[in-house]
Amino acid sequence: MKNILLKLAIFLGLTPLTKAQVVTCVPCDMLGMSVNVGSQETSISIYHSGQYMTSPQSENIFMWEFTDQQANMLHQDTIVDQQTITFGHNWSLTDTINVKVHFVNDSANLDNWYINQGLLPNGNSINCLFEDQIYWEIGAPNPLGQWTFIHNSIGLDVANINESQKDEFKLKIYPSPTYNYLNLEGPNEDYSLQILNIQGQLFRELNNINGYQNIDVSFLPSGLYFMNVNYNKGNQTTRFIKQ
Repeated sequence: MKNILLKLAIFLGLTPLTKAQVVTCVPCDMLGMSVNVGSQETSISIYHSGQYMTSPQSENIFMWEFTDQQANMLHQDTIVDQQTITFGHNWSLTDTINVKVHFVNDSANLDNWYINQGLLPNGNSINCLFEDQIYWEIGAPNPLGQWTFIHNSIGLDVANINESQKDEFKLKIYPSPTYNYLNLEGPNEDYSLQILNIQGQLFRELNNINGYQNIDVSFLPSGLYFMNVNYNKGNQTTRFIKQ
């Protein structure tokens, strides 16, 4: 997040702007989310840089959704002209939570940004989609634990998302915690997966698999693990607890 703000400060400081070229917003991939320090085990507070970087701020609309790994809706809210979403919850600290926010501002036009970058304007307004996952991380710098983003994803301009991206699968594994087996809803194409512990040690690798899988994890020592799935369009990572 600091890097994004620094880029914007340098750009605005070094680029001569005329009155007709005042930049009131930046592209989706220069925006992002961060968990606020005040978040606790039973409450979450997430900051979105779109509020600060987009004008008119009074027309910034953020549509938030929080779901579990079975796609059950945990929290949903639409907020206007606010940089932070904050609420209490009763999530298990062993759960991985999906975070999705659709950020729009129909009055914020990106043309001046493109012009100042020497690019052709396209008339796009702000219409950004952000998807990530958070989990309760225990360790340095906070030994008591903190909610942490897994991917630190940047925003995607909805106008530029092609059909293949819209149809991209959402990685789902359950149950977690588990004793013996994990159900994996994988992509409908050949993919590979790796299971690693928090130190990065590889415990299992499967190649050339497709779709749904029932994976034996009974041999794993108890603890926190990450599953990384690699497929033609990219990769996704999630986590699970082995009891």
